[in-house]
Amino acid sequence: METHIQIRFGELSTKGKNKKRFVQQLAQNVRMVTKDHPQIKIKPEHDSMLLDLNGADEAIIIERLQHVFGIQNFSPVYLVSRDLDEVKRVLVELLAKMETAGKTFKIATRRADHAYEHDTTFMNAELGATVLNAFPGISVKMKQPDILVRVDIKTNGIMLSTQTYQGAGGLPVGSSGRGMLMLSGGIDSPVAGYLAMKRGVKIEAVHFHSPPYTSPQALQKAKDLAAKLTKFGGEIQFIEVPFTEIQEEIKEKIPADYLMTITRRMMLRITDAIRAERKGLAIFNGESLAQVASQTLESMIAINDVTTTPIIRPVATMDKLEIIDLAQKIDTFDLSVQPFEDCCTIFAPPSPKTKPHLDKARRFEAILDVEPLVARAVAGIVISSITGREDTASQDEALFSNLL
Repeated sequence: METHIQIRFGELSTKGKNKKRFVQQLAQNVRMVTKDHPQIKIKPEHDSMLLDLNGADEAIIIERLQHVFGIQNFSPVYLVSRDLDEVKRVLVELLAKMETAGKTFKIATRRADHAYEHDTTFMNAELGATVLNAFPGISVKMKQPDILVRVDIKTNGIMLSTQTYQGAGGLPVGSSGRGMLMLSGGIDSPVAGYLAMKRGVKIEAVHFHSPPYTSPQALQKAKDLAAKLTKFGGEIQFIEVPFTEIQEEIKEKIPADYLMTITRRMMLRITDAIRAERKGLAIFNGESLAQVASQTLESMIAINDVTTTPIIRPVATMDKLEIIDLAQKIDTFDLSVQPFEDCCTIFAPPSPKTKPHLDKARRFEAILDVEPLVARAVAGIVISSITGREDTASQDEALFSNLL
């Protein structure tokens, strides 16, 4: 039997007239994570999507699909004829490959083709009896069974599945537009990026580095964190911002207790300039309310003053342990705790202002030659594509041209 995979949408199913756009984005993202298996065919349906594997490794595809946002759950499925005896034979064959002793099961039949001779009640009873006769150690359970057998009656055959895998939920990355993620080397910002992607945002990672105060290892660590996020949304544009000149100016001219406030204001100015240039819609960061001095409400007011662009903080209301749990889940934690310095730790004053005054922040910042400093930083950015795998842009374009 040839394996297919049926993807179920979840939240996408609630979309109205623009549902097609979300489904097309999901199809593109599925193609992205399976592009090294070009033989796979993607077939969107009304409330699901069918993948014809055409010989692709089922285990590899299953592992990758679990990280794709926009998928509620999915199942390997097997298309058989509409002959009931054939359906029974294949069902027993599939369950024989699983551990059934002491397990519970349920038959769930859907009849898309109402012209089929047997209704769902008959199919559930008939197939249920077949399973009970073939596997004495199994029992029926209607709610939360160990094994859910899905039977989908189509015009061209009957699809059987005995296993269901949970997807990542959320919305397809790219369906909510583009945003700039202020990615440090810490624990919080990669988690913020993950949560932004879960709501459909295509992120571009903006990372500030200040050589020689920050090391090449610190820069590589940030790139590695971006690479970890690619499995949830495909390729990420990584934007390196040279920040040495600005940090030296701030260190020389700004009172110590306002160093962090002015540093963050300049970072936000630069990120916003990059966002405008690259047509982003919002800025995301990993600030968690009151976690550090620059993340109090007073600090946020003083820092946000430099832009009217939406600043979205996905982890703002989470405590540190919650953020760590999520970082471990998405496999960024071990990288994040590697002891390489970043721009937020160098020149850090012993007692930063936790409740900075907006008027003082503006007055101190005015000491700097702000616009030329920002312009030189933006002019010096270096952009690289982080794929998480060894791929080429030309291969991507060729595959996307034949997406559906």
